[in-house]
Amino acid sequence: MAENEPLLGSNNGEEVVLAERESEATQRKTTTPSSRVVSLDVFRGFCVFLMILVDYAGSVFPSIAHSPWNGVRLADFVMPFFLFVVGVSLAIVNKIVLDRTGATLKVVIRTLKLFILGIFLQGGYLHGITGLTYGVDIERIRWMGILQRIAVGYIVAALCEIWLPCQEMKRVALFRNYICQWCIMFLLSAIHCGLLYGLYVPDWQFSVSQSTGSTIYEVKCSVRGDLGPACNSAAMIDRYILGIDHLYAKPVYRNMKECNRSNRDTVSESMPSWCHAAFDPEGIVSSLTAAATSIIGLQYGHILVQFQDHKGRLYNWSILSLSLLAVGLFLDFVGMPLNKSLYTISYMLATSAAAGITFCLLYLLVDIYGWRHLMFVLEWMGKHSLSIFILITSNIAVILIQGFYWRDPQNNIVRWIVTRFVHK
Repeated sequence: MAENEPLLGSNNGEEVVLAERESEATQRKTTTPSSRVVSLDVFRGFCVFLMILVDYAGSVFPSIAHSPWNGVRLADFVMPFFLFVVGVSLAIVNKIVLDRTGATLKVVIRTLKLFILGIFLQGGYLHGITGLTYGVDIERIRWMGILQRIAVGYIVAALCEIWLPCQEMKRVALFRNYICQWCIMFLLSAIHCGLLYGLYVPDWQFSVSQSTGSTIYEVKCSVRGDLGPACNSAAMIDRYILGIDHLYAKPVYRNMKECNRSNRDTVSESMPSWCHAAFDPEGIVSSLTAAATSIIGLQYGHILVQFQDHKGRLYNWSILSLSLLAVGLFLDFVGMPLNKSLYTISYMLATSAAAGITFCLLYLLVDIYGWRHLMFVLEWMGKHSLSIFILITSNIAVILIQGFYWRDPQNNIVRWIVTRFVHK
């Protein structure tokens, strides 16, 4: 799978779905509109559909693929949507927590499972459809990835819900009722902002192994607060802590004009040195605001649990979504760009608002207007999101299709699509 995050990020897969179903026996007693919010499964399935769409169609239609750096395209909404639905689901699952210690232990175990599975799927062990082999050099394994990021968002949001519950104030004062959780979100955002703008980035160098030997590149920085692909502090922290050999080897910023060989005026004109460097969009610093997205999702889940009527839910979701969108666009206007690779605060707020608006629309169509039968495919995908993610990321589904060929193994539908459209 390409770096199209695509993520499954489900609500922690089938385990959370099962836990969600177990909690519904209690929820039926207090929720008037419906015993089960089907739109949540549909929303999760919609995320999976978007993931598949941008993964396989992004090479053919670059306009829906990830933005090379600043700005957002369709693919840039996938990860925040998954993180958002994680938070919503956790608010339902942990509506009543009797044993905090036991619940915390379950959260830690599930987080480790997701993290280890993510390393297996996206750490370099599987080589994709062009190389039906497996195995990875431990010195170059990628530690971070899509499931790992979802695991981080999951554990942060789950611990907030378990240990920082409702403060038992007025039900309508949702901000004050969960003030501690909002404080955690603000703290994560403040740390992210401080690291991104406050750290000094010195000049740095790296080597790239080639068939003719290793080439050493040097990047001139000596700046503070730079948000470009070459000299941002998020990449510097990942290089120091994770190691440059353990980062994503094909960052999306290589699609920028500066790094595109087809845009070179002359053959002798070379790309900037930083174009050759590895960069992880699921790095350490950006995971802070990614976790904050799941905390925002918690607040939508609280509205779902605490309000008994459709009107109250939609009204509060709409107010929260529009507020987040306004702040996010304002930050973008004053100079903090919408950037998925750095997961800037403006990007976090704007995409969380988009997730909230999308959830509102699906809730209106599915749970109020009763269009469930039209969304049954998305509902099924949402209930099996983790399994689908594994099939897509491991390329098992593609390999199975590739196994059917005409006379020669090279004459298969997958190779035909790749040669005709992807590598055109």
